[in-house]
Amino acid sequence: MKLLEARAISKVYGSLAALDGVDLYVRANEFHGLIGPNGSGKSTLLKCIAGAEFATSGSIVLAGQDITRATSPTRSRAGLSLKFQITAIFPELSVYDNVLLSVQAGESMAAQIFSSSRRRLDEKVMAFLERFRLDDRRDDLAGVLSHGQQQWLEIAIALAREPKVLLLDEPTAGMSPQERRATGELLAPIRSHCSLLIVEHDLDFIRDICDSLTVLDQGRVVATGSTAEVQKDERVKEAYLANV
Repeated sequence: MKLLEARAISKVYGSLAALDGVDLYVRANEFHGLIGPNGSGKSTLLKCIAGAEFATSGSIVLAGQDITRATSPTRSRAGLSLKFQITAIFPELSVYDNVLLSVQAGESMAAQIFSSSRRRLDEKVMAFLERFRLDDRRDDLAGVLSHGQQQWLEIAIALAREPKVLLLDEPTAGMSPQERRATGELLAPIRSHCSLLIVEHDLDFIRDICDSLTVLDQGRVVATGSTAEVQKDERVKEAYLANV
């Protein structure tokens, strides 16, 4: 089942075509990697899917709903959640409150006003912190966490909205090899309830966690298929893998 499908996506900035007729789909419970050389259009495609940018042409469908021209909040309510490459946490709030705010964002205003949501949602918030090995840092300010822990916190925040598809843009950038391995381990359990579309330069990481890959070069799809199939594709080796 195709949970997320982007069809013939183009994005033009003046005379520059950042994306040129890109097709991509993600199945339910699938981890799908998006790779390619710098400037190939990976982050632009992710932004078009999330609504941070509007595609110049093409269509985007999530769980049967056309979201091509929908706003980012509408896409979020429909089941998309995005973590950008640059960490966007609230550094002056506690680790706990960063996740709590995300959980509360999915509730109605009435539910927040007329209930003690902090106490009521405590178990849910702590479950996310425990999943990402941050439960012992719950009362610390988010800004004092290590780089890797801040990345994990932001992934926890994105997942707290309970999305159908999680979009990640280079989540392991700047991490140590140990942190990258841990990130793969922490992401693995979400497969049971959430699909993943991930942009990543660490090829070992992407091979380890992804079921399928799409490779972009100069705004166009070079190859798409299972991870094993794409690795053997000569066009991919020429356009990307041989130059990494």
